[in-house]
Amino acid sequence: MATKTPHLPDVNLSEHDGIRYLHFGTPWVQGSMEIAKPFDIELEYAQRMMGWLLFIDPLSERHLKSLHSMHFGLGASTLTKFCYKKLQMKTTTIELNPKVIAACRLWFKLPNDNDRLSVILGDAGDVAGHAHWAGQVDALHVDLYDEEAAAPVIEGVDFYKGCRSLLTDHGTMVVNLFGRSVKFDESYAKIVDAFGPNAVCAFRPTREGNTVVIALRTPGIPSKEILSRRAEIIEEFWQLPAKKWLKVLVL
Repeated sequence: MATKTPHLPDVNLSEHDGIRYLHFGTPWVQGSMEIAKPFDIELEYAQRMMGWLLFIDPLSERHLKSLHSMHFGLGASTLTKFCYKKLQMKTTTIELNPKVIAACRLWFKLPNDNDRLSVILGDAGDVAGHAHWAGQVDALHVDLYDEEAAAPVIEGVDFYKGCRSLLTDHGTMVVNLFGRSVKFDESYAKIVDAFGPNAVCAFRPTREGNTVVIALRTPGIPSKEILSRRAEIIEEFWQLPAKKWLKVLVL
């Protein structure tokens, strides 16, 4: 499932009102960080990428410390840092562009690798479905865009099937679908084809046009009552707007 290595864009940043933004040589924002709170999640869509927390049972800090998060695409390292620092999870990130990794370590407070954190220079298309990671990932975040943010760099039924094979039985994949040329219905159908119709749901689009899709390794969407109780815990433990998520979650 290897993909052709694309042109790797330059990386730059901008700052406004205490927020630092990552760019790939264009005005499109690839990630952000509140400078005073470098381990919080600032963008709304990125907060929703943590929506898999609604599907973890039991939801407790001790339980999360035993889980493994993987990230396809580093961006501004927001989700990587949150899973590593706030959730205390084992965290592995795959990033194709070495300039992005360097930028995150210089400008976005990304910690150095250690026994719980690994940022690997590599191709998500190669990692998806690789036997080395099969059945080891509890939360897989997929956010793969180039400098033009026109459509996902990698997608397709085979790719999403590979992603599914990485997950543990209770594992969850979360995908950011955004772009001027992306056709949501087609992309959503590819995920459903890979995971099954009873294993996929999505949040309504953000104001910026990001649609976050959640896919479960094992079908079974929790009841609204269970989701509501978990949303309260998420807000209490990690100050994420989980109750608002439920209002825009399409099951």
